[in-house]
Amino acid sequence: MTSPEAVPLDLSEKGKSKDGQVISMDRRLFMQFLAYGGCRDIEPLVAALTEAGIDGALYLDINDPQGVGLITMAETPDFFVTDLRQLLNRAPFAGLTPKPEYTMLGRTYTIGYETDLEATLITRPRQRVLDAEWPWVIWYPLRRKKSFEALPEQEQRVVLMEHGGIGFTFGRAGFAKDIRLACHGLDKYDNDFVVAVLGRELHPVSAVVQSMRKTKQTSQYLENLGPFFIGKVAWQSRA
Repeated sequence: MTSPEAVPLDLSEKGKSKDGQVISMDRRLFMQFLAYGGCRDIEPLVAALTEAGIDGALYLDINDPQGVGLITMAETPDFFVTDLRQLLNRAPFAGLTPKPEYTMLGRTYTIGYETDLEATLITRPRQRVLDAEWPWVIWYPLRRKKSFEALPEQEQRVVLMEHGGIGFTFGRAGFAKDIRLACHGLDKYDNDFVVAVLGRELHPVSAVVQSMRKTKQTSQYLENLGPFFIGKVAWQSRA
């Protein structure tokens, strides 16, 4: 009998081919959201981001007339402690006031049934960040109650399907899209996920969050939701 120590640990993302075979890919996109205050002029920020070739988007904070939010993304987390770190530690970003309560870091993931892993993990979330036709966004973290993990797998699936069905309905109607990132062990507040809801207009984005309040996951199995950053695109890198 093979000992547990001898079984290779496979951390790749899994899906299923159209004929039901398990497929995998060991790639994922990391995304980091940062927020700042004290920005009276966004043009120097736009110029710095463009010159540095940053992949991401800059948002205007609807709740702070001098606030901005920055989402960046890369397949390797080294980017955030090298190129991005260097950019943010010099003007014009160094002159802004960080808002660490909004800091979020997550990674794309699969749940096992996806048939196109590259689209799920890399292409689609990046396209949604860079889609100029969907400029409004709400970024927020969430943490589930630990009791959710103790539910039988089938019951978990039912709870998640109810929640996900709302997103699917809004998406199919052309009102909103979402980005979901896992942040287990990547968040100082022990949050589980980072979520972005994107829309052509702000009202449908708010309506998605309102509708999800009624689901079993939100009403019974969420321990914490937010803080919410609400913004509109001011700059995006090339799609």
